[in-house]
Amino acid sequence: MKTVDMSAFFKIGYGLYVVTSHDGTHDNGMICNTVVQVTGEPARLAVTVNKANYTHDVVKASGRLNVCTLAESAPFSVFENFGFRSGRDADKFASCALTRTENGLAVPARHCNSVFALTVESYVDLGTHGMFICAVDEAVVLSDEPTMTYAYYHANVKPKPQAAPAAPGAPKRWICPICGYVYEGEGRPPADYLCPLCKHPGSEFVEE
Repeated sequence: MKTVDMSAFFKIGYGLYVVTSHDGTHDNGMICNTVVQVTGEPARLAVTVNKANYTHDVVKASGRLNVCTLAESAPFSVFENFGFRSGRDADKFASCALTRTENGLAVPARHCNSVFALTVESYVDLGTHGMFICAVDEAVVLSDEPTMTYAYYHANVKPKPQAAPAAPGAPKRWICPICGYVYEGEGRPPADYLCPLCKHPGSEFVEE
């Protein structure tokens, strides 16, 4: 029988980005690791966003977004600010210095090595996620610092969870690979479970 080992997906290389948008009232941003160049001439990027994220609805309505490539200098506080709260009820730029691209959208003033200003050309419904195929209107290199990768984040930035001795009969602990949220239960989180902090699917949680 064929098997699908979900841990194999962690071997795929990813960068980490702040995707910014504007809902007509305030600036918004989220952490994203699903950005990829799909064509070179004309230049296009694909940005895939979980539908549970506020950013998905904002970008779908506005048709505009920025992708800011995080550098290795980005501290964990950047991920806490942009990844662990929802723009529905938090102003993520309230305490974050910013600049703006020509499209008027925000860019974090620190810890990014490039920025892309994008216009949505088409949308692909992927069930739990939506993929935005975007034209590149502006692309700027901000520094030569290496790009933050998913692997670098886990090895050097994300705090390591402190495992506590399990009591006899205690439920198993399952860890979100993105933010470190802990789910406790007898088995893996249900198929439709989403991390309450970063909206990562429970199917990719890793047993402690």
